[in-house]
Amino acid sequence: MSAPHMNPDEFRRAGHAVVDWIADYWATVEQRPVAPSDPPGTVAAALPSTPPTTGGEPVEAVLADLDSIVVPGLTHWQHPGFFGYFPANTSGPSVLGDLVSSGLGVQGMLWATSPACTELETVMMDWLAHLLDLPQRFRSTGSGGGVIQDSASSATLVATLAALHRASGGRWRDTGIDRRYRAYTSTHGHSSIEKAVRIAGLGSDGVRSIEVDPDTQALLPDALRAAIEADLAAGDVPAIVVATIGTTSTTAIDPLPEIGAICAEYGIWLHVDAAYAGSAAVCPELRWSHAGLEYADSYCFDPHKWLLTGFDCDAFWVADRAELIEALTVLPEFLRNAASDSGAVIDYRDWQVPLGRRFRALKLWFVLRWYGAEGLRAHIRSGVALAAQFAERIRADDRFELSAAHPFSLVCFRLRADDDVNAALLARVNGTGRVHLTHTRVAGRYTLRMAIGSPQTTEAHVDEAWTLLANTAKDLLTP
Repeated sequence: MSAPHMNPDEFRRAGHAVVDWIADYWATVEQRPVAPSDPPGTVAAALPSTPPTTGGEPVEAVLADLDSIVVPGLTHWQHPGFFGYFPANTSGPSVLGDLVSSGLGVQGMLWATSPACTELETVMMDWLAHLLDLPQRFRSTGSGGGVIQDSASSATLVATLAALHRASGGRWRDTGIDRRYRAYTSTHGHSSIEKAVRIAGLGSDGVRSIEVDPDTQALLPDALRAAIEADLAAGDVPAIVVATIGTTSTTAIDPLPEIGAICAEYGIWLHVDAAYAGSAAVCPELRWSHAGLEYADSYCFDPHKWLLTGFDCDAFWVADRAELIEALTVLPEFLRNAASDSGAVIDYRDWQVPLGRRFRALKLWFVLRWYGAEGLRAHIRSGVALAAQFAERIRADDRFELSAAHPFSLVCFRLRADDDVNAALLARVNGTGRVHLTHTRVAGRYTLRMAIGSPQTTEAHVDEAWTLLANTAKDLLTP
């Protein structure tokens, strides 16, 4: 006999146990190795090969297996010694907002399917635009507006589709797209740009990779102009430029004023990807990084990276929502309703690729109300300050060198040694289980990345990372 549905009292008891488990995890995560050392297949081998026939297993048994099987196989992104990739932080308010969203189980594809789901999201996007001091053209009170996507990758895809709609005069919806349309980004542009162009049907060669300044790693406007003019001469159609505020490799900042002027001159859609670094704009002293954003047709950043909001939550804005809706809307009869037909409401299904959508705005609402602007600014400033302190350690040690500027909380550095020695340094330090860093290549050279951003990371954790790096470097460089 199958187990009955969980009733409210059973859910309350199990829910208390799960919340206690999460709180205990957060309290003890620092004591765990940042990343597992077991070989591939370890977790799978510990699980039964078939699902249970009968249900009703107590939550305590599930939590016990969580402790013994799942947690040892995790890389702990909330660990104060996790310095890899970019931060992917959650927080108590965010988790609670997600819990409420899951409990409500609403479907936000149309205004009519849950009016509060849509309207709260619209207001939250305007709140974020206010916090970042984004151009007025992105606010819902004008011709633009914002929507929550799952990730910056989806935002790039949606921007690309809207750009193709504009560049083709709307013809691509009826006749399909050909490979004459082109997208442009720097050699450090995110891989999602190529993926978006592939999905749109332009093929990998639809992306033009533009050279960067060897010192700043930022896109060179003159090189962009030359590529656009060469494509125009060949009969191709420049459709979209993706500029980046805070590239993944080094957090380079593309020169938006110059890029924006070029896009305006040629009538090209400008999408600005600030997935990581956009959060910095909550601090007035860091908004210089967004100079020129008034040229953008679309812009996105990920609160789920550095703004204490759990994945998935990408904030995406457009200057003209009508262009986006025209590009993406498909209206079958079963979705028709009086509110949508009136034109007085927003249907966010027309702002994204999927039809269905979760109530993601709730976790943003919880986070923004818990921390407020000053709390979020304090979090960002802490990461920037810790990164600056770490960079000073690098500068003061002749064995090391900085590989790029560090305007935010990522520091790129390397030993003054060959690539193999630097790779060995990374492997040994990560192998301690106390910290986790990643790498990139800057000017072709193997480079270590230290991305600071966990709310639990303190100066003591950064000091520990430096001590591990310095001592390991001594061992590697001693004959």
